[in-house]
Amino acid sequence: MMRVFRNIIPLAALWFFFPSVLSAGDADDGKDVSYLGEIRFEDRSVEKAGRDVTLSMGIVLDSAKIRTQHTVSLTPVLVSADGSREFPFGTVIIDGRVRHNVIMRRETLKDSITGRDSALSIIVRKNRSSQEYAYLSAIPYSSWMLEGKLEMRESVTGCADCGEGDSVAVLASPVLPRFVPQWKTSRIEPEPEPVKHRSESRVARLQFKLDKADILEKWGDNAAVLDTVTNSIALVKDRDYIRITGIYVAGYASPEGTWEYNERLSRSRAESFAEYIARHNDVDTSIMSVEWSGEDWNGFRKELVKSRFPKKDTVISIIDTYTQDRNECERRMRDVLTPDEYGWLKENIYPYLRHCIYRVEYDVAGFSLEEARRVIRDNPSDLSLTEMYMVAGSYGKDTEGYAYAMRTAALYYRDSPAVKGDLALEALAAGDAGKAVEILQDRIPDGEDGLLNILGVAYARTGEYWKARDAFAEAAGGGCLDARHNLGQVEAVIDYL
Repeated sequence: MMRVFRNIIPLAALWFFFPSVLSAGDADDGKDVSYLGEIRFEDRSVEKAGRDVTLSMGIVLDSAKIRTQHTVSLTPVLVSADGSREFPFGTVIIDGRVRHNVIMRRETLKDSITGRDSALSIIVRKNRSSQEYAYLSAIPYSSWMLEGKLEMRESVTGCADCGEGDSVAVLASPVLPRFVPQWKTSRIEPEPEPVKHRSESRVARLQFKLDKADILEKWGDNAAVLDTVTNSIALVKDRDYIRITGIYVAGYASPEGTWEYNERLSRSRAESFAEYIARHNDVDTSIMSVEWSGEDWNGFRKELVKSRFPKKDTVISIIDTYTQDRNECERRMRDVLTPDEYGWLKENIYPYLRHCIYRVEYDVAGFSLEEARRVIRDNPSDLSLTEMYMVAGSYGKDTEGYAYAMRTAALYYRDSPAVKGDLALEALAAGDAGKAVEILQDRIPDGEDGLLNILGVAYARTGEYWKARDAFAEAAGGGCLDARHNLGQVEAVIDYL
């Protein structure tokens, strides 16, 4: 029987000559090699720090068995929420033991491999041993990164720099959440009005005979005018909660004649009118005051503007030029007008300039809730803003009574900080920040820091963050606590832009 002997070469010798053949785990299974499932990425943190975004994590290789002829490149990438933009963090390279030695020899021969010089770190994997890398990298911040995702992109290469596999894993989504500011606003309480001072002013276009100051009840429309005067004063007097504190009468004249003469004439007409009011309305003369203003050039100018008088622009220019000498003004006007033109003025405009104005001033007592509910329908101007708010609150929000009281408050106290603030807050609640800006931006009185804070919130909600910051800073400087909070919020928003 023939016996056949075979030479047996020790495995150690085979490894020496063919290191890539028998190494554990080095069987080539194709081009889909990935180690992402064996590598852990622990304690991941993506944070904005100033104008940078930093990524920190631990790359744990304890369970990864990297084939000795493989190089694994790991590159974290920040991707925008819509996937249209991305930015890579620093790359970490993990070499198998044999692969690393080969590369080191190549680098000794000045044969560099692309990408290795810029890597954050190059790790030589020691299979079956614990290895962890503390990863830290930063990239420039841009607002498109907000609410994006963090991907880990892996590239595996083999002994001849050939690609063995590319893989992607999402490490976190979303990252860098948008900063959502929490704005603070407070309603502004109406200013108390311990004594409610009120006044009503009216024009009494009484007709006087030329150069006369007598009140002639049957002359022209005087009867109707005087009835209106009596009735308007009676409406005030008949309210038992009202105390009249003064009646002021002012008289005016048309420009015929000298300024000095017409000043005396306007005084006489005002005194006659005041006497008539006191006599026919049972008014104590001690509360009557008489004023006079001579020729009514302001009224003359207004009537000219409304008229179709052919030379009105010329006359208006003269009125505006000779403001310090009305006698010269009248002479200049007469020089440029024909007798017919001047006669038209005397017939159509001058009668309106011979008139009196009267103003009734009075104090209004405070009201109970039931009284205020009645008065807000009949004489709302007699209520203070606090009383109107009291009426509104008594009905409760989302009621017709509440809406009516608040509309009335807005009508009679439209310039009140409390009303402006409520209207602006209502617009903000309805999602109309632009309307809130319109309500507040014209003029905010000094010291109204609450209004300024609300304006800042309105600016912020329209995206005008720098205007908002200025408003908050000013209001915070005035001591508004809400504005101090909001200033920090808007600065955080600006930081994320």
